[in-house]
Amino acid sequence: MINSEYVNAFNTMGESGIYWIDLIFKICVIALVDLASILGITYEEINVWLFIIIWPVLTVYLIIRNIFLKKKLRKLIFKSNLFLTKM
Repeated sequence: MINSEYVNAFNTMGESGIYWIDLIFKICVIALVDLASILGITYEEINVWLFIIIWPVLTVYLIIRNIFLKKKLRKLIFKSNLFLTKM
């Protein structure tokens, strides 16, 4: 018999009509349900942790990191241009 967590998770999803998207979604749901059972939390709780807490924090961090690295790259390019013009 299929675990009720899997059934509940599959029942809450909508069918997109695109086979490969539905397949990937089902695989991810199975992985999340398994991870939730390993961590001792529910499927809904792991969804909140991933998509409401971890993903936004990671996105903001990566945007800030990207801005920092872009500024650092501009400084390096500027310094190399100065060095080349002095030669």
